[in-house]
Amino acid sequence: MRQFPLMLFAAGFGTRMGALTAHQPKPLIKVAGTPLIDHAFAAIDAAGIKNVVVNLHYLGDQIEAHLRGRPVRFSREDPRILETGGGLKAAADLLGQGPVITLNTDAVWTGQNPIMQLCAAWDPARMDALLLLLPAESALGHSGTGDFLLEADGRLCRAKGAGAPVYLGAQILKTNRVYAMSETVFGLNMIWDTMIAEGRAYGILHHGGWCDVGRPEGIALAERLLDV
Repeated sequence: MRQFPLMLFAAGFGTRMGALTAHQPKPLIKVAGTPLIDHAFAAIDAAGIKNVVVNLHYLGDQIEAHLRGRPVRFSREDPRILETGGGLKAAADLLGQGPVITLNTDAVWTGQNPIMQLCAAWDPARMDALLLLLPAESALGHSGTGDFLLEADGRLCRAKGAGAPVYLGAQILKTNRVYAMSETVFGLNMIWDTMIAEGRAYGILHHGGWCDVGRPEGIALAERLLDV
């Protein structure tokens, strides 16, 4: 399997978790006795990813201490959080110029390893982005509608409403457009929109289960998914 650097997003405030994130960052909240960030690292380790960058902001010292001993590098976002696109841009010197895997830290997975599934489907000749998706009705803990529709050839188009798959917070992304942005704080949606307009953004459906742990009730849902 081809190696890519991986950006693990861990800088968020976790405000939807309420009191659970008053004194600890969301990536350290436990699901089935294991911190969320360690669930993410289980997939990373199984995929053999060696170059991992973790962005930090809210209570980042706790995350850094938790990961002590792991061969990871940190991108500290101070004095303000930079959002997903800005966070990637700020970590450019650590990630390099090629495609990057990004992975959120607020979900658990079953089934096929999401990183390995993305890497197996990645085709740089056709793709500038490859996003992992799941039908909205199968996305546990997700509120609201889906994010995209898949064309017959796997290309993405924007869509909201019933039947639109949900983005699961895992992707492979070429970084040249991100690094070229003049803004410091920005999300990835504008990057995706440009790629979609050019027919360069693709998606695949995850072969397994997924649960968003963005709210307190997501913990029990995730533990049921994991059958614990």
